[in-house]
Amino acid sequence: MELSSSLKLSSPLSPSIVNNNLQGSCSSSYKVKLSYNSSLHKPFLQLDDRSRRLRDQQVSHSSVYLRSFRKGVTAKSGSQGWDIGRFIKTLYFFNGPPSPLKFVSSVFERLTNGSTEEPVNEMETSGIILVAGATGGVGRRVVDILRSRGLPVKALVRNEEKARKMLGPDIDLIVADITKENTLVPEKFKGVRKVINAVSVIVGPKEGDTPERQKYNQGVKFFEPEIKGDSPELVEYVGMRNLINAIKDGVGLENGKLIFGVGDNTFKDLPWGALDDVVMGGVSESNFIIDLTGGENGGPTGIFKGNVSTTNNGGFTSVRTKNFAEAEDLSAYDGLELRLKGDGLRYKLIVRTSQDWDTVGYTASFDTSPGQWQSVRLPFLSLRPVFRARTKSDAPPFNPASIISLQLMFSKFEYDGKLNPTFKEGPFELPLSSIRAYIQEPLTPRFVHVGSAGVTRPDRPGLDLSKQPPAVRLNKELDFILTYKLKGEDLIRESGIPYAIVRPCALTEEPAGADLIFDQGDNITGKVSRDEVARICIAALESPHALNKTFEVKSTVPFSEPFTVDPENPPPEKDYNEYFKNLKDGITGKEALEQSTVSV
Repeated sequence: MELSSSLKLSSPLSPSIVNNNLQGSCSSSYKVKLSYNSSLHKPFLQLDDRSRRLRDQQVSHSSVYLRSFRKGVTAKSGSQGWDIGRFIKTLYFFNGPPSPLKFVSSVFERLTNGSTEEPVNEMETSGIILVAGATGGVGRRVVDILRSRGLPVKALVRNEEKARKMLGPDIDLIVADITKENTLVPEKFKGVRKVINAVSVIVGPKEGDTPERQKYNQGVKFFEPEIKGDSPELVEYVGMRNLINAIKDGVGLENGKLIFGVGDNTFKDLPWGALDDVVMGGVSESNFIIDLTGGENGGPTGIFKGNVSTTNNGGFTSVRTKNFAEAEDLSAYDGLELRLKGDGLRYKLIVRTSQDWDTVGYTASFDTSPGQWQSVRLPFLSLRPVFRARTKSDAPPFNPASIISLQLMFSKFEYDGKLNPTFKEGPFELPLSSIRAYIQEPLTPRFVHVGSAGVTRPDRPGLDLSKQPPAVRLNKELDFILTYKLKGEDLIRESGIPYAIVRPCALTEEPAGADLIFDQGDNITGKVSRDEVARICIAALESPHALNKTFEVKSTVPFSEPFTVDPENPPPEKDYNEYFKNLKDGITGKEALEQSTVSV
């Protein structure tokens, strides 16, 4: 098939500009040359009997007739012409080249029952908690507590046999090594929404240790330490980078995920195409363009604009993206946020989760304020399954892990026979600067990391090393263990993932229950129970006050005094949120390093 067109491109344009000029206004007597092509179905646009009858009913209803010529087809109407040229362009844009029998049948069929929607999984509302380093002293305690509370948990371990012996035969494992990126297969992390990372480089006595690591568990101050196994750089820095990359899409970003439009020093476009009531015989027209200077602050923005008419029983315009090459997984998020400049009208956003053309669209209507830039949030839980303007109560739940296309619509119709109260015929224009997936507030940490007190101290000037823990004094001898732990922390802070970083002082095998001191700035020394740290990590996952905080923790009990608990009279459970409430943003201990830097 050949389409005659006078469109001329004088300069490179974005996909939306190019596509929508091709989709743009056409005259009501647009001529189309029809010719057979071996790559197309033959004969093109031939209808089966049922579709022919439906077509004839539509033609009769809108007084449209076709004049056929040897080299062209012209569409005319007694009142206003139906634009067959634009109709065929729509076919090509979304189906290119199309399967005309299937498309035309779906367009002209006005039945309200039946759907080709494929089954999808139910929408997740909680998700799995991943514990990395699950066979370590803190990690195994985290796993035990989570399972005792009935929470879904996966353990990331290197040694499956050791893990099942320690954690139980029914534990759900991811067997991988964070130092080896190729072992962190994305499919293994499906469903993971939160992470507690207790991975740490192994430090042990030079003279060796018992299988139960009795010397190590007494504390590093009681032996001469050395690095066992992989280096701090590989575990604390490279391993951290690999782990973040593996879980980032699953846990989500604090500022959301950009789907379309203006981001941080970037503009992400999508292949939008007009899908108006021309497919039903109407004459409404719309397109989607990119205005490079029409945005909120003089930057680029998309604009959904057009002219809507109820002629020929029409009454809607829309733009829809082509199906994404790969499904967009937004299961880490709670909805879509549109940044737009309103015009006082009500629009719809339609999200599809199937590659098929004529399927259920998960839909939300939204009102806009005239002349104002505004953010409109549409929670996934509010999306209504709609098929041909009717709610499908038996449709599968929306699956945010499999988003295939997006559609913006301005329509006379709402759902189930109701009308849009703001609808009016004529021109409209909706600037849309971005579509972004968002996490519902209040935000809580999605990644809790167990670090170490002392990470900023090796290079701190004026520090009396004799009063510092062995790891600070021996940082260089231990292959810069604290230096790389700090570098690993920085990767978390720069990742965009909502986080909390817990820096325990010297870890002990004592029970939880001692009074605690939380501090910031990396100055304190002391000891703290591994069991206590595990509980703090789990509590941090649920606390908005722990979001993006870095803090140290120790017990009030001196090193020289053991701490024990009477089983008959255990201490009360702590409300760790009371500690989190006093934490401040932006304090890491690196401030002392930055203040001591002298410019040359």
